[in-house]
Amino acid sequence: MLRRSLIPAVALSLTTLVAGCASPVQGGRPIAIGIESQYADVISQIAGPYVEVRAIETNPNTDPHQFEASPAVARAIASASLVVENGLGYDPWAARMIAAEPSARRKVIDVQRLLGLPAIANPHVWYDPGTMPAVAAAVAAALSSLQPAQAAYFQANVRKFDASLVPWTEALAAFKRRYPRTPVAVTEPVADELLTAAGCSILTPHSLQIAIMNGVDPAPQDVAAENALLREHRVKVLVYNRQVTSALTDSFLELARRSGIPVVGVYETLPAGYDYQSWMQAELAALVRAVSRGVSTETLGRGAAHP
Repeated sequence: MLRRSLIPAVALSLTTLVAGCASPVQGGRPIAIGIESQYADVISQIAGPYVEVRAIETNPNTDPHQFEASPAVARAIASASLVVENGLGYDPWAARMIAAEPSARRKVIDVQRLLGLPAIANPHVWYDPGTMPAVAAAVAAALSSLQPAQAAYFQANVRKFDASLVPWTEALAAFKRRYPRTPVAVTEPVADELLTAAGCSILTPHSLQIAIMNGVDPAPQDVAAENALLREHRVKVLVYNRQVTSALTDSFLELARRSGIPVVGVYETLPAGYDYQSWMQAELAALVRAVSRGVSTETLGRGAAHP
């Protein structure tokens, strides 16, 4: 079994986050929960001051696949009027908690079902440019049913949100035109949807990506193929999951460094100092630096929130 080690970090305390959540309204406002912080960020952008928004998984330095929910999380979900979960096996504990506390008033947005994705789809759907516009629209519809008087406000924020994604989608199109079929290697399929939208050619065996994502030993021939991509300079960049590491992924990282292959670190959880838009733009900008100038960006610094 491939042993995965988590990047050291201060453990997230949910007790403070969810204390006093016995009622579905906080200070006269409905409570909305994004299981992953990127969904909570989008909810906040749509809801504005009319909803109390909280996130459960917020630490960009831990493995979200191994998150263990506490009784405090269960109480938070039981108190919520709206919950957005990822689905695709990424946060299965959330669905179990929602089912354990049924409520006719609670709105639940399962992003897998929202997008009509099969169970075998890549779970890191927020890197797909089409995902968050669909989530924002669904959030606005759910909030409008909870607070009909604010429906026009929520819909206006959806339009604002969609417009704010245009610089990112235009930059993706520009990269695709300027650097068509850029060969890349990855450790996991975390940012595969972004790389595909940018027109990149992902040369890492898919079976290797899935094995590493699931924490199992990949086939030796897949490891050899990945090493050859880096050692023989057959790729322009290595895209590396910053949140989960192992001896194997560290070996790929060190080989890339020794071979002069630039590295781009990507995240599964919204990094501190970013909102969704600025996060996606920062990851793409790092890819551009790697391909155009051979510059690595292994860790995102604190970014300014999107206006």
